[in-house]
Amino acid sequence: MSPADGSLSGRQPKAVQSALRVLEEVARAGVGVTAKEIAEHLSLPSATTYRLLNLLVADGYIVRLPDLSGFSLGRRMGLLIDAAVTPTVCTAAREVLAELRLSVRFGVHLFYFTNTAVRTADADAEFPPPADEAVLNRNLHACAVGKLLLAEKSDIDGLLTAPLAALTEQTVTSKTVLAEQLEVVRDRGIATQTGELRDGSACVAVPVRAPAGALVAALAMSGRADQHELLQRQVPTLVDCADRLSPLLA
Repeated sequence: MSPADGSLSGRQPKAVQSALRVLEEVARAGVGVTAKEIAEHLSLPSATTYRLLNLLVADGYIVRLPDLSGFSLGRRMGLLIDAAVTPTVCTAAREVLAELRLSVRFGVHLFYFTNTAVRTADADAEFPPPADEAVLNRNLHACAVGKLLLAEKSDIDGLLTAPLAALTEQTVTSKTVLAEQLEVVRDRGIATQTGELRDGSACVAVPVRAPAGALVAALAMSGRADQHELLQRQVPTLVDCADRLSPLLA
């Protein structure tokens, strides 16, 4: 088969290696590195370097600076970098979570936020969350912690898969309705879901912010859908706990 058929030709693995080297060089050199500098450092022909840069720009792995003076890593590289980072939680923060778990009969979970995704940092082993990290990130519109992340963004299209998946009959699939929900999240400072992510599940989440206000993490409490009112009553406790976690996680 030819390369047009989707198979790899004998030359393509070398091209992939060269593209990865270009990505590494952009990451190493930092914002503003030029095509000439990349070609010289990697000992690549200028024509090859420009061709690889154009392909990587087209796919969003790197971006041209607005003044066209050089290049930097793009949004899709951010996704790869975010996925490679393993969340860690300090002992003091784990102690705060343990204390809260002893006081309630709901699942208590800590999630970290990257610029583009939700990362499970400390899930309750006794009462696990209703979905794993991969499901949450594919369906930010249907989970409480995902709505916290989306509410921080002025443009959410890059974080959502169109059309919005209907996981249950309660899942919001209209972007207009989702936008209205996110406005409520901004106003109230909390996010909820009842039966949107999984039938019979409910969750409430509050933000954990750095002292300067940046969103760092989410503290979430999960239970059954018929317990959603009881979960709502736990919001003041969650907010207090999030305030205690803030200096430990920032």
